[in-house]
Amino acid sequence: MNQLWNHMQPVDRYQVALNGILHDFDRKVLSLLYQPLIGAGCFSLYMTLWSEVEENRLSSEEWTHYHLMNFLSVNLREIYEYRIKLEGMGLLKSFVQKTGDERMFIYELQPPLSPEQFFTDGMLNVFLYRKLGKAHFSRLKKYFSDKSPITHEYQEITRTFQDVFASQAGGANILMDEEGQHESRVMSDHEYFTRKETSSIKIENTDFDFEILKAGLHEMILPQRALTAPVKEAILKLSFLYNINAVDMKNLLLTALNDEQEIDIEELRKAARDWYQIENANELPNLVDRIQPPVYRGSTEKVSTQEEKLIAYLETTSPRQLLIDISDGAEPSKGDLQALEEVMFQQQLSPGVTNVLIQYVMLKTDMKLSKNYLEKIASHWSRKKVKSVKEAMELAKNEHRQYQEWAENKKTQNNVRKQPIRKEKLPDWFVENDETENQSVQAKPDQESIEEKRKRLEELQKKFKK
Repeated sequence: MNQLWNHMQPVDRYQVALNGILHDFDRKVLSLLYQPLIGAGCFSLYMTLWSEVEENRLSSEEWTHYHLMNFLSVNLREIYEYRIKLEGMGLLKSFVQKTGDERMFIYELQPPLSPEQFFTDGMLNVFLYRKLGKAHFSRLKKYFSDKSPITHEYQEITRTFQDVFASQAGGANILMDEEGQHESRVMSDHEYFTRKETSSIKIENTDFDFEILKAGLHEMILPQRALTAPVKEAILKLSFLYNINAVDMKNLLLTALNDEQEIDIEELRKAARDWYQIENANELPNLVDRIQPPVYRGSTEKVSTQEEKLIAYLETTSPRQLLIDISDGAEPSKGDLQALEEVMFQQQLSPGVTNVLIQYVMLKTDMKLSKNYLEKIASHWSRKKVKSVKEAMELAKNEHRQYQEWAENKKTQNNVRKQPIRKEKLPDWFVENDETENQSVQAKPDQESIEEKRKRLEELQKKFKK
């Protein structure tokens, strides 16, 4: 909780500002296109902030965050989580000013993408399709589109301004013209109502390596001049969406090269989608938090003990990368990734909590991600509303006996002859701090390879200094 107080407190004041005029049509876009991706809580926060700005105004009065907590009937942590998701989706910009111990926030609401921008985004539309399914997605596409007027079959007869009007001398002097120009200007701290241009989502701070991509292009027939700014933006979005590295992207670029030696972005999207579906059993990606959200992370000011270093590692590492680290760089299997995807998507577990689950389950099941065992513990953690790595570790310690019974019951069901009960090796964070466990029997490995895998998992802690 200390980490949250560093960002926001209930007594902190805030003011809502609009980046241009928001229209009633934006409500439909937010409700039908954005809400399935950001959730009802984020949607409610956006609409509440919007409602605080009076009609024909661009900013609201000042309020404290107590107001939002009472109005939305949620705690401060949830408000902060909703806020950062709106920021990530490009719907909100946050500014803060510190004066002594007081903080003043400005929450500037950004207009949503137009339906055309959303459905041609190349990333958001894919996430929405996966979320809603083909039938509902098609219904929304039909709702936000209509048949175009067939104007190309007609002759335009529209008159121009100068065809209708003329400028006539006389009437007013030059001083009145200058006065009119002067009076049309607003004060420096004011602005006219206008509809600001909506910016699409930018993928920033990505780990995609363009240098490797360019090095690979030297050996191919694809010229580097084909990597225009729109193509690079599409590459970043596709690499994030489908987790494509620079080597695989090089091959996809070749398939999208047209006769003019230019990259067809639409063909590149199709090639990337086909590549992902082949690699992932014809599935499409879901929109999930990449790593542990900042609101659920612990303090990073004093990280000294091994457990604190482990927590920091699990909070800043994606579940997929954790599996890669455990396997010394080997890619995880499709089955393991699908099992983790279902756990994170269906049970709504955060990435950090999922990492704790991975470590616990793998050390309890001979380095295997047993799907049934994984889902059973994940379901329990979801009902307990576990959000942070620390909470997951504590719950694993408290419920260890119950989880052990689940594992042993599964073994009993799968084996005709009842196996002797033994205690599996546990993570270091569990063993070092478990004071409630009086009897500790270290498990003997069934095979030498299993012990080697366990050692690799334990050696992850040695990588924290990186």
